[in-house]
Order: sequence, then structure tokens, then C-alpha cells
Amino acid sequence: MRYADTYISGVGAFVPRTVVSVEKAVAKGWYPAEEADLHNLAGAVVAGDLPAPEMALHAARSALKRSGQAPGDLDLLLYASTWHQGPDGWPPHSYLQRHLVGGDVLATEIRQGCNGVFIGLELAAGHLDAAPGRRAALLVAADNYGTPLMDRWRMGPGYIGGDAASALVLSKETGFARLTSVCTTTVTEAEELHRGSEPLFPPGVTVGRKMSFAARNEQFRQQVTSKGEATAALFKIQRALMEVVERALDESGIDAADLTRVAFMNYSEEIVEQRCMAMLDLPMSRSTWDYGRTIGHCGASDQVLSLDHLLTTGELGPGDHMLMLGTGPGVTVSCAVIQMIDRPQWV
Repeated sequence: MRYADTYISGVGAFVPRTVVSVEKAVAKGWYPAEEADLHNLAGAVVAGDLPAPEMALHAARSALKRSGQAPGDLDLLLYASTWHQGPDGWPPHSYLQRHLVGGDVLATEIRQGCNGVFIGLELAAGHLDAAPGRRAALLVAADNYGTPLMDRWRMGPGYIGGDAASALVLSKETGFARLTSVCTTTVTEAEELHRGSEPLFPPGVTVGRKMSFAARNEQFRQQVTSKGEATAALFKIQRALMEVVERALDESGIDAADLTRVAFMNYSEEIVEQRCMAMLDLPMSRSTWDYGRTIGHCGASDQVLSLDHLLTTGELGPGDHMLMLGTGPGVTVSCAVIQMIDRPQWV
């Protein structure tokens, strides 16, 4: 969807200081040496026992402070997550309501996997447009994968898991960047890709087993290869990536060559190059892979963390365009384009 007057006024990031290198992970036997050679990743940030909602609170406070807006200015809070946030049955956004925004702000959690922020952008922009007087929305994402049920070093094909949180403040009034387009589509034929052969019922039947998207991906391939469906489904995912990018660029009134930087998911060098940059006919130097490889795949936060990094390092300026692209279970494919208006005052 095209957006004419939705702005980004604040960005926040919480990235743990502890970084575990791939070299250490290989030496400890956590990460296969052949995977390290193949994917050229550098390491992952690790939060230890710091809860995801606490990281989200840090990122949200930073984004609000940078935006110059107060918690009372907010009309919506959306919390995106991909992994357990705390006790089952407890909503993590309530933690931010208690400690930051109060109970009068409409708040909910988005469980859209790694594309949660993209879905949040669409929902927030629509919510702000729906009624006069609505001014701002806060989007947060946070995950800590350091639990016994998750092996961050074998999480999925071509990536390792990093712990982090990110936040965006959307405004109808002003900001340093304009949200020009957000597009999402779903490749329903690949729904099993992230489910594998695990049953839908009874819930919790796999409790105690480590969650591995790599294993589920392989189960999917084994189940449907004989029908010739796996290759077709994977091809359709790539085609969907191309389609959402083309739509977002068209709605933004620019071409791929006009993009200053591109933030894909923090995957391997090969995946980022083949699935994203080659599709855009752009060099890897315009990607954010050099940064992403140092922190790991941080759930729904990858693209916002890259935006924060580019802003704080001065790599985005007035007139620049940034494209953010991602995929999530379902399989959803999402793309967003932002146009820089000015350098943030906090840079």
C-alpha cells in the first residue's frame, strides 16, 4: 500500500554487548565448521538471561526519546515476537503498558514471525489514518533465543540466532523519514515449510524437543519432493519476493537503481546475494549484510536494527531511499520502502 503522510520519527535498538564469534562456536562444537565456511557469518549477539520484554522496553524508550514524543502521544502499541516472551498465557505488550505507555493505549502482540514489523507497519499506518486526531504509534520487536528449546547455532538453513530488540515510532505529523510503501503477500503452497511433519493437535506434543526450522525445512522437502511440489513452492517464494519489491518500488515512484541501501534478513552471504541483491541487480555493497553477519538473525528486528545502524553511522542522508525485505513463516513475503527527509537530530 502507498502511504503519503506516514513518517518515522524515532528508531530504537537494543543490541547486547556480548558477541559469541563463529570461531568460538566451532571450537566449542556448537556450530559445524562446514557451515561456517559455507555461510561466512561472523557471530551472534547473546543476551544471557535478560528477558525479551525488558530488551523491548529499552529499545522503545530510546525510540520515543529520539522521536521527541511522549508516551501520552501514542495511539497504538504493537509488539512483534517470534519466540517465547515469558510465561505462557501472558501478553508481553502488557509489560510495556505498565512500564512505559500506560493502559489507555491500544496494544496487542503480533505473531507473524520474522515479518512482524512489516505487518505492524501496515496495521499502524492504517490505524493512524482511520480517525482524525490519531498521531503516533509505537512498534517494537524483541526475542531472546537463549533457552533450552532453541539452538541458536542450528536454528535454520543459512543463519544463526541473535538476541536483540528494536523499535519504531510512526507519526502522522513529522519525522526524519517517510514511509512510502509497505507490501505483503503469502505463499500458501509453502505453509508446511516451517511446520514440517509436526502435528497441529494436541498442542504441546513436541514440548521438550528443540525447535529447528532447518529440520522442518528438510521434512517439508522429503514429504513433497515426490509430488514435485517443493521446488515449485520454493520458486514461488522467490517470485513473490520479486513481486512485492516491484510493487513497493512502483508505489514509491522509484527504480531499484535508486535505492541507497537494502536490508534483507541477516542470513548467509550467499542467500542475501542470490535471493535479494541479484534480484535487484545491485552490488552487495548496498546491502546491510556486513553488519547483519556480526549480530545474527534477530527475529523480527533485523531490518530495523540495520536502519538504526545506517543512521548512527551516517550512511543514510536526505533524499536516500532504503528498501527493507523479509520472509516469515506462512510463508509471508514483505517489503517496505522509506525515503529519508533529513538527518535525525539525535545522530
